[in-house]
Amino acid sequence: MERRDIIKSLSVLPFAGSILPLESVLSPSKGPLTPGANIYQSIGIDPVINCVGTYTIIGGSIERPEVVTAMHDASGYFVQYDELAFGVGRRLAEITGAEWGMVSAGCAAGMKHVTAACITGGNPEKLIRIPNLAGFEKTEVVIPRRSRNAYDHAIRNIGVTVITVDTPEEMAKAINSRTAMIYLMANNEVPADQPFSLESIAAMAKPFNVPILVDAAAEDLTFPNVHLQRGATVVAYSGGKAICGPQCAGLLLGKKDILMSAWQASSPHHGPCRDNKVGKEEMIGMLAAVEAWVKRDHVEKMKTWHTYLDNISKRLSTVKGITCTVREPRGLSNHSPSLVVSWDPEALNINGMDVAEELATKQPRIAVHNTYLDESGNTSVNVVSGQMQPGNDKIVADRLFEILSRKNNKAKTMAAPAGNIAGRWDVDVEFYSSRSQHSFFIEQDGNWLKGSHKADFSMREMYGIIDGDQIKISSNDRLVADNVPFVFYGTASADSMTGEIFMGEYIRAKFTAKRHDQKTNKRPIRVPKGQPLAT
Repeated sequence: MERRDIIKSLSVLPFAGSILPLESVLSPSKGPLTPGANIYQSIGIDPVINCVGTYTIIGGSIERPEVVTAMHDASGYFVQYDELAFGVGRRLAEITGAEWGMVSAGCAAGMKHVTAACITGGNPEKLIRIPNLAGFEKTEVVIPRRSRNAYDHAIRNIGVTVITVDTPEEMAKAINSRTAMIYLMANNEVPADQPFSLESIAAMAKPFNVPILVDAAAEDLTFPNVHLQRGATVVAYSGGKAICGPQCAGLLLGKKDILMSAWQASSPHHGPCRDNKVGKEEMIGMLAAVEAWVKRDHVEKMKTWHTYLDNISKRLSTVKGITCTVREPRGLSNHSPSLVVSWDPEALNINGMDVAEELATKQPRIAVHNTYLDESGNTSVNVVSGQMQPGNDKIVADRLFEILSRKNNKAKTMAAPAGNIAGRWDVDVEFYSSRSQHSFFIEQDGNWLKGSHKADFSMREMYGIIDGDQIKISSNDRLVADNVPFVFYGTASADSMTGEIFMGEYIRAKFTAKRHDQKTNKRPIRVPKGQPLAT
């Protein structure tokens, strides 16, 4: 799965897709914090079995033992940070074959540092003026539309102007003397001879000496690095994904001059990236992760991941109507096999979203991907094995067997609407520390709702249902690289609504709504017979 596909799937992950009250998945806090196997349970938090992959929202990946040891050893000493950065950079270059290496506070932080480096050229007088770029020669970053994503906030935070292009021709026209950098999400499936390949873009950038930053956050490492070979200037990885290093570290590989300027922009130095501080422990831990990657038996690792999926498949093979299919990894990003468990939702009276919700919210908690309905009318859950730990396969198999083999009741028919809520509504939204005034414009057809939702910055379509007096209304604030879901749920009467708003990764808000009191204006309307004689 490519990183852009992960972004699209965030809103349907069980941990980001549930509209259950947040408190329903928290245990009573026991306290105090107790080190050991139950450290999370000691404060009322239940750990999660990860069957989705390296998502930051559930902790990324499990650090390799070599990483934990290295970080512990590094924590007992003081060290001069510039000397540490130069030593780590030199060693990363030796291991990877890149010209230089740098450890950042995550992949996004690395993107921010490189952007700062490209617009300042290592000039600290420019550095301390970011994000005010007045007087700077290079202030633009060119990004193909397919590479625009929520993570490019890290680039935009520097204050640059983003130029979004759709075609190679637009790319060629966009590159000029003001271009500081080109940003691309990694995509090794575009052949070198295609007009929008990395090689082709590098050829466009070379006459203007424009650096290219490739975001390969969730990819496996390659030596020599495939992206640098194809024309990238710097490639950025997440430490807490495939590499299994520190979750709060990132890895930058590429040209030494750019990475020296990027280090200059980062903590412990003062300037726009001081807030993205990486500790000495993470720097050593990231280096240890790369060292471990070189030594690790990746063939044996893949065999282990397949064994987990085989065990789950065998357990489910006796459930009538269940089909299990292993999906092999494609490309370098999120390079893990997965098991697609599919069935006819009408036959089992349960769909993939219901199964994912139950797995996510009942102990032992398990995160899986899900499909509500595919093209053939089946539903499914998708078990990704890359971050599963020994013994997880039996737990996952037993839970899935329990849910899919039991007799599930058919979904209840919706109750008749408690009233007609068609019309305009004034909506008061209470966020955690502010309030906003929104509007609903609702059309009603029995239990089904549609219309428009006017929020702070946009008017967008919405749809929903009313089941008795229970409402669920959904809209999305979609921008080029961002998406904020608004799912209003609660109770409604003919004149009022109240409830909460599920906002995906942005957690929740509360709302109340009253029917808009629109007074009728009974003044006559006159259409003049001629043009006005005065304005």
